[in-house]
Amino acid sequence: MTSPSTQNWSNKVYLGNWRAGSGGVQDVVEPATGQTLDTVGLSGVEDLDMAVDLARTAQSQWALVPQEDRAAMMRHVGETLRAAKDEVVTWLIREGGGTHEKAEFETDLAIRECFAAAALAIHSTGDVISTDSGELTYSVRIPAGVLGVITPFNAPLQLAVHSIAPAIALGNAAILKPDPRAAVSGGMMLAMICEQAGLPAGLLSVLPGGAEFGEALVAHPGIDVISFTGSTRAGKAVGQAAASHLAKAHLELGGNSALIVLPGVDIDWAAHLGARGSFFHQGQICMATGRHLVHESIIDAYVARLAQIGESLLIGDPTNQEVQIGPIIDERQRDRVDSLVTQSVAAGATLVSGGTFEGLFYRPTVLTDVGPTTPAYTEEVFGPVACVRSFATEEEAIAMACDSEYGLTLGILTPDIARGLALAEQIPTGAVHINDQTIADSPLAPMGGVRASGSGSHFGGTANLDAFTETRWVTVKSAHGAG
Repeated sequence: MTSPSTQNWSNKVYLGNWRAGSGGVQDVVEPATGQTLDTVGLSGVEDLDMAVDLARTAQSQWALVPQEDRAAMMRHVGETLRAAKDEVVTWLIREGGGTHEKAEFETDLAIRECFAAAALAIHSTGDVISTDSGELTYSVRIPAGVLGVITPFNAPLQLAVHSIAPAIALGNAAILKPDPRAAVSGGMMLAMICEQAGLPAGLLSVLPGGAEFGEALVAHPGIDVISFTGSTRAGKAVGQAAASHLAKAHLELGGNSALIVLPGVDIDWAAHLGARGSFFHQGQICMATGRHLVHESIIDAYVARLAQIGESLLIGDPTNQEVQIGPIIDERQRDRVDSLVTQSVAAGATLVSGGTFEGLFYRPTVLTDVGPTTPAYTEEVFGPVACVRSFATEEEAIAMACDSEYGLTLGILTPDIARGLALAEQIPTGAVHINDQTIADSPLAPMGGVRASGSGSHFGGTANLDAFTETRWVTVKSAHGAG
């Protein structure tokens, strides 16, 4: 699959330029076929020390660049990414197992993130403060410094760009550790695009590595801010390690989002939304709909239609544009999904559809007769599994939705919008979508979770100011005797 543009990064990492990493190399394997697509470099602590030194030097100069010039650079990065869209989409499909629809959606969103970051660069970043003394006193935003970014495999490009683009636009530098399973689409392509756009060397380093390298990145005293996207378990460790040297940690963690389906909705419409929430990208999305809470008067019709939709989805190699369900990322994740389904059935859940796999292709699965302790209902599955549970009253639906350690997103389907908003006020989540499923994103919206789904600042729009800048208070008085 090697193309002229990939010759730069084969067997290498990006550290101001392309060079061999001190951690060896790793094959890039296509989950749909098992084919080796290329080889990337892996990083060691030597690379991290060098990246931090480069970043601190480059950042001190970049912070002095006028806002308009930083904005222009981010627009150019967005334009360069748009020009490379076909190649980026291909890598997202082949390396990550995403469908064409998912890869197109992710790339378009990343492009918009760059343009939104350009606008943020020239956003007003201070306030004049009232005073009775006659002195000038105001607050101003200043860059936070060097950002460490750790991203997962499932939306590797978007989850890198939504931190890196605004951070650099606001005058920071960034060191990215992509998941090694998505090192190209989640890192190397971004480094190549930033290099082609003319981003000054040292402002972005891309260092693929494993868990040990991630631990070193979080604990490095030269890192001022950590942006981590991943599991809640790993996020807790990241937060503790960052706190050891007083680095700010912004943690975007797991979810087990609920979709509440109230009576009076069109069943076909509701089931299609529910299917998208659970089965899009094989369920490998933190915002995926894990729990379908459906009113008892419509649950039988909803389950039947949901299962029918799941069974109709075309499964296969996502290089085929007709395919709607691609592979799970690897055998370990597939086996975890299957184990949760198997345990749930053993515990009394009814398998309505799915529950089988061929290779890494796991069939969309619908489970009913689940309870508050059913494994696939209580845990974040990260696979194409929909657990459906009935409720009799709105109070019961609220209690079920709240009965989770997570608080990422919530969907409510109802013909009465005011009723949906009233329900949402009683369920703690970082986002709520009335008359939509639980997966959504926007470069202008403050994305993040509560409870075990996140900590620190949200990402998106002006929330990025809190994430990637510090606030300084300034006072100015006339010099003594001046006049």
